[in-house]
Amino acid sequence: MIYTIEVNSPGETEEFAAKLAGFLKPQDLLTLEGDLGAGKTTFTKGLAKGLGIERMVNSPTFTILKQYEGDLDLNHFDVYRLENSDEDIGFDELFESQAVSVIEWAKFIEEYLPNERLEINITRKSEESRIIELQPIGPRYEILCKELNLS
Repeated sequence: MIYTIEVNSPGETEEFAAKLAGFLKPQDLLTLEGDLGAGKTTFTKGLAKGLGIERMVNSPTFTILKQYEGDLDLNHFDVYRLENSDEDIGFDELFESQAVSVIEWAKFIEEYLPNERLEINITRKSEESRIIELQPIGPRYEILCKELNLS
């Protein structure tokens, strides 16, 4: 099942992501897909606020991974540069850490992803509006989406 929410500003994107953060646990994995400028990093900024992270969050495009400490730690990946690459940067160890992991452009490392995860797709509807689709993969994430009261 795919759960859908419409947001009408970057602030609403961050608010939704912060709300989602309240339901996350260590080792949870979220994948983010969407065109350039769709709001993946904006979503991650809101998630970080909800996890109690005070540092400024920005895209790790050139470093692949940025790690943040908070009430729950965050591994923030941008794997766009790994397209057509066989490089494994220790994904297993990072996914098994006590942090929440968020991966932008996860389709490029599909073979390294755990079987269970929350796939999130952000689509631009207009200049400000976005459609956020959540597809839970596995029972943990089905429960999470139900707890969020999404339809």
